Amino acid sequence: MKKTLKEYWILLTVVPVVLVIDQVTKALVRANIPFGTVWMPWEWLRPVLKFVYWHNTGAAFGLFQEGGLIFGIMAVIVSIFIIVYYPQVPKDEKLMRVALSMQMAGALGNLIDRIAFGPVTDFISVSSFAVFNIADSSITVGTALLILAIWQAERKEQKAKVLQAEEAAEPTESDRKPA
Repeated sequence: MKKTLKEYWILLTVVPVVLVIDQVTKALVRANIPFGTVWMPWEWLRPVLKFVYWHNTGAAFGLFQEGGLIFGIMAVIVSIFIIVYYPQVPKDEKLMRVALSMQMAGALGNLIDRIAFGPVTDFISVSSFAVFNIADSSITVGTALLILAIWQAERKEQKAKVLQAEEAAEPTESDRKPA
């Protein structure tokens, strides 16, 4: 048990924290903002940021409406994949572990909505961009971090190959002695 907790500590920290923030903010929106209306206490900020209670039965950015069942199944599959794959990620690849944790948290946050309410509750509106929520943000940031982590791992691997090639090319003591 202790080994499992040590192996999964980032996942076991990030997922619950993001889920709580996601579900609490969605509950506050459902309880305090009438569906379809906008709330922003600072009018000067309204053109850039506002809170809008909205439902989404599809994916991010309102794509594939009425695809809730498919996205619910995908959230379960992605979560299982992350749980299985997670221990294979090297322990020093913390950025990749955080990225996977954020993606899982976002998938589960929207899955909870789909199971409990049908549509996903969206409420953050930035300028004329699509309305989204904390779970959507977690998936997006997690994906960006995953791309960054993969890029860093590839650079690290390339540097190691270059270093290895340079070491192989250096002359040995026997090569330095005159004949």
